Amino acid sequence: MFERVKEDIRVVFERDPAARNVFEVITSYPGLHAIWLHRIAHFLWNKGAKTLARIISHINRFLTGIEIHPGAKIGRRFFIDHGMGVVIGETAEIGDDVLMYQGVVLGGTSLKKEKRHPTIGNNVVIGAGAILLGPIKVGDGAKIGAGSVVIKDVPEGTTVVGVPARVVEKREKKIDLDHDKLPDPILKVLHLIIEEIDEIKSRIEEIGKFEDFKLKFDKYFEEKKKEIIEILEGGSR
Repeated sequence: MFERVKEDIRVVFERDPAARNVFEVITSYPGLHAIWLHRIAHFLWNKGAKTLARIISHINRFLTGIEIHPGAKIGRRFFIDHGMGVVIGETAEIGDDVLMYQGVVLGGTSLKKEKRHPTIGNNVVIGAGAILLGPIKVGDGAKIGAGSVVIKDVPEGTTVVGVPARVVEKREKKIDLDHDKLPDPILKVLHLIIEEIDEIKSRIEEIGKFEDFKLKFDKYFEEKKKEIIEILEGGSR
């Protein structure tokens, strides 16, 4: 138990450059408090004390602003940065070494008592305000852009952004804090359109040059034709 607590504290220092000392981390990080309280609630949930587990989960939300259903399964070295507004549903599953920012929702899309929340792989980064809905799977090493709405599976090692979220690049399966440095798919499309326009413009210019040559060519032959006709008419006289 104490090894897990030490591991949790160590992760804070690894993921948050603002962390200065152990006392500050233990007393001032709601994301850490939320995970510790969730472990108690999850233990009670699995032992059948579901009402007590829900009460602890409710206290957890009141104290930290983070709502984690006691039935949710969470792996090791999970870190919630800031945390206010995070919601993790009952059947959600989170792997190891996951980094999550404030306002993230792992929500369900079904009223049936079945798997209805996302499954998050290992080494995943989920940006602020991202919403993941339904029993989707997020592959290992994926990155979810801030404010994205994810409703389909996310392949391993990819970055997804947008509403709805779309894959915009492949990336290495490692944790990084650069959830703001995401490619802009719209800008990429605009660049492609501009390149196509330039290509069409150059082709039109080539065609224009050919037309000029054709006009000169036709004019030359018309002049030669007149000269030949004049020579023939002069010879017939």
